[in-house]
Amino acid sequence: MSRVNLIYARAKNFCIGKDGKMPWHLPKEFVWFKKHTMGCPVIMGRKTYEDHKSVLPGRLNIVITRDENYQAVSGIELVSTLDEALKLAFKQKDEVFVIGGVHFFTEAFPMATRVFETIVDTEINGDAFIPEFDFGDWQSELLVASKPDAKNAYGFSVFERRKNTLETLIKSRQN
Repeated sequence: MSRVNLIYARAKNFCIGKDGKMPWHLPKEFVWFKKHTMGCPVIMGRKTYEDHKSVLPGRLNIVITRDENYQAVSGIELVSTLDEALKLAFKQKDEVFVIGGVHFFTEAFPMATRVFETIVDTEINGDAFIPEFDFGDWQSELLVASKPDAKNAYGFSVFERRKNTLETLIKSRQN
């Protein structure tokens, strides 16, 4: 069964970006992100790619852009739509992660079966905001609760949200 996952970090006010960059530096959260996406294709828009302009090692990196002349570093696969990205990703593995930006999170949300949502304990005056997705019919589990420390200016919580499918409903009735 093919699985589309969304993975993102957002502030309490749903901000995910400022001036084309992530508005925080949270090494602990990045370690968590890396561990959970390793070995899986990652799909991102051009602006998300331009935040780091490098290949995320150990993963098929797919960047979506409509610019036919766009140049990316070696190791990046370029496509023009989310559908093309998903087809390419599913050729490699049956689990993929959409990692940004707002447009692609919104487009992929209806087909997602899991969302890994990091909520950063701050509000940011940024320029990129993710919609408040409706997780009312999803199962949610707190995976990580981290406090600020010398290397991480903000605390954060990571939630796994799982869409209630027939399989998850059967499992929940068995417990």
